[in-house]
Amino acid sequence: MLGTLTTLMLVAPEWVLRWTKEPRGNAFWAEFVVWPLIQILIVLFIVLTLVAYLVYLERKVSAFMQARLGPMRVGPWGLLQPAADGLKLLLKEDIIPLKADKTVFQIAPIISVVAALVVLAVIPWGAAWATIANVNIGLLFILAVSSVGVLGLVLAGWASNSKYSLLGALRSSAQMISYEIGMGLSIIGALMFARTLSMSGIIEAQQADGVWYVFFQPIGFIIYLVCALGETNRAPFDLPEAESELVAGYHTEYSGFRWALFFMAEYTSMLVTSAIAVTLFLGGWSFPGLGLIKNQTLFVVVSIVIFAAKVMVLIYLYMWFRWTWPRYRYDQLMDLGWKWMIPAGLANIVLTGIWYVLALPKSRGGVFGLMQLGLRDRLAPTRWSGIIYFVVTGFVITIPIIWLVLAAINRRTRDFNLHAQRQLQIKLRAKRLQKHAEPQAAGEGAS
Repeated sequence: MLGTLTTLMLVAPEWVLRWTKEPRGNAFWAEFVVWPLIQILIVLFIVLTLVAYLVYLERKVSAFMQARLGPMRVGPWGLLQPAADGLKLLLKEDIIPLKADKTVFQIAPIISVVAALVVLAVIPWGAAWATIANVNIGLLFILAVSSVGVLGLVLAGWASNSKYSLLGALRSSAQMISYEIGMGLSIIGALMFARTLSMSGIIEAQQADGVWYVFFQPIGFIIYLVCALGETNRAPFDLPEAESELVAGYHTEYSGFRWALFFMAEYTSMLVTSAIAVTLFLGGWSFPGLGLIKNQTLFVVVSIVIFAAKVMVLIYLYMWFRWTWPRYRYDQLMDLGWKWMIPAGLANIVLTGIWYVLALPKSRGGVFGLMQLGLRDRLAPTRWSGIIYFVVTGFVITIPIIWLVLAAINRRTRDFNLHAQRQLQIKLRAKRLQKHAEPQAAGEGAS
């Protein structure tokens, strides 16, 4: 079945062939122009509609956590609130500051939105025709293009000619660099097992191994989730647009629909990062018992529903963190990225490599021989001994070792201990007062 689904990913259905009047053997326009264009339009419509209703969902989630009702006036249960908000933003005045760089000011939000939307083409939303493009370097493509989105924030802050916007842009660029590294390190452990950068190939590898990689890489999954929050500027890492400090950060001077484009980019980035996490660590659209469905169309539809359900669980985590955790100070944000996430990611790669080499077949120099050649000559853990081995090493051995490593690295760090910080400030104040009192005491003694 895996081979059939892989073949069908770039094959146009019969009704498209009839429409373009091309035979199956020479269907260039149908398979590479018309059918991909139809898929792109469907994905854009669904994703942009979902982005609008994610704002509604977040308002409802926050209201639930605060014992409120949230939007209730526009439509039944407030379901038409996203349409009302969109219409309001379209009708609002588009204000451009007098001394702003108008060209860059206008282009900046477009860069952020385009960078977020382009990567939707290589995400495997489901089996067969639910994937637009199965690129062999899909994951690398996503990381490269999505990192361009921060350029829109930097350009917006610089072009606004506002100190608050510029400070927000500088924070955003520093935050992106800090957490992009940790995110890149967190996915390497999963790629060691998948042995491919293709998004669909990673899902196939988890199906062939019979286990989701979150059980092999619990530390990698946690690091990825934390770094994804930092990448998307979500609370508690929303320092680039901290209202209490920078008014609204990089989009302080924006209004109307251009302001809405930044929010569209943010929520689309949430969807993209969640889809990557689902693909890498949660098996993508695969689920136990899915293979029992024999009807091809029903199989694809159910796979899309499963993928969407997993993504929505992670989206809910985003919202839960926003309304639960207080915002970090900026030094705490940088410390978490450089002193915790990056060392943990490096340690996870080293330890995963050690466990992987020890489990290699004895013919390849391994010690335990808990791996075997699988689909497409890819080494896979043996059932069930190899799977149990990697689960135990991931949870029972890797987590305590990395915890000890981080404790050793940060043994003198007081940034996250408010009581220790208070005691330190009291001691420093006492020393200053003592130092200031000594010359006075010496002068009184001499007199």
